[in-house]
Amino acid sequence: MSEVSQVNQYRVLFLCNANSARSLMAEALLNHIEGNRIAAFSAGVEPDRPHERTLEALHHLGIDTEGLASEPLEHYAGQYFDAVIILCDKAKQHCRDWEGAAGEVVYWDIPDPRLSEDPNAYRKALREIRGRLQLWVDAKLRKLD
Repeated sequence: MSEVSQVNQYRVLFLCNANSARSLMAEALLNHIEGNRIAAFSAGVEPDRPHERTLEALHHLGIDTEGLASEPLEHYAGQYFDAVIILCDKAKQHCRDWEGAAGEVVYWDIPDPRLSEDPNAYRKALREIRGRLQLWVDAKLRKLD
């Protein structure tokens, strides 16, 4: 399949614009459900800080957010990831010049909950990410087994 990572885990990097909501949700959720087999990371093109409502949505599902931080895309330059999942169009445009390597690149355009006035926008985004991750993980783990 792909290169074996140094820690013998399938490595996934989630990218988004600010790394304050969607990509952090995906990182925390994937580490929560498959942390023994998949190591998830996240970064932003223009990193901000974890949004309070992002952390609330994760806590609502019982997902630990300790140590969750917004990272710049450059933090992962030169590293190999089995998969890079880009969660917004803006990050997709900027990631063309990324100096890392990936076995596959996947694009999921998840609406930015920060731009919504819906009080449930963060939980809806997390629900959509969880649904996509479940399908993606099921397909990936079948190939890894």
